[in-house]
Amino acid sequence: MTSRNKRRFRPTLWATLAVVPMLAVLIGLGVWQLQRLEWKNDLIEEMRGRMEAAPIELPQPIEEPEALQFYRVELTGRFLNDGELYRVAQPLRNTRGLYVITPMRLEDGREVLVNRGWVPLDKREPAARPDSLTSGTVTVEGVIRLGGWQGMEWLRPANDPQANEWLWMDLDRMAREAGLENPVTNVYVDLAAEQTPGAYPVGGQTRVNLRNDHLNYALTWFALALGLVAIYVLFHWRPVDDRDTTRDSG
Repeated sequence: MTSRNKRRFRPTLWATLAVVPMLAVLIGLGVWQLQRLEWKNDLIEEMRGRMEAAPIELPQPIEEPEALQFYRVELTGRFLNDGELYRVAQPLRNTRGLYVITPMRLEDGREVLVNRGWVPLDKREPAARPDSLTSGTVTVEGVIRLGGWQGMEWLRPANDPQANEWLWMDLDRMAREAGLENPVTNVYVDLAAEQTPGAYPVGGQTRVNLRNDHLNYALTWFALALGLVAIYVLFHWRPVDDRDTTRDSG
């Protein structure tokens, strides 16, 4: 017989041995995501700080390109408009377009690839935007970026040098295609906004918009841990058998 409405929490050994390690893993994953959240917030703040600081000069030589990423930089030189390259870009205002990559020969003789900004497809040809063809020596500001493919190697798409269309910044190959003599091939520069006369290209394409879902991930892991605890308790919150009660009282 079972005592009516009487229940007792009576955990079993094997269920406990299975649940405790799982609970530890879930809580550990939640804590790890909170640590990742702190790291990502610090990274975003560092990037914004570099982009908002006073511009620096491009070092010579560039020994640690990773340490220069997202620093604002000032360049003085002459754009080599005949060497324009075109990188496939994200749509802007629901319009497909390209980034115009123009080599710039600096006063010290080095040549840097500069992403001057976005243009719609019908403005790809220089003749369609004559105001953008800056001549002579100019001084511009931009943000230092790293070249190369930043994703998984097996996902790397193929560029099309013959069509002059690039999906990622293969700086060595792009420099060769542009016929550069003394190229910088470990960094390039994204031009800041309002650095080009005329409406196009639209500069300022570097934005701090890193995906930051670590708090959601942490809450998910903690919720799963809480759910596991609830299932464990409910499973072991069993009705009390009268015979067990009798044995306990005896």
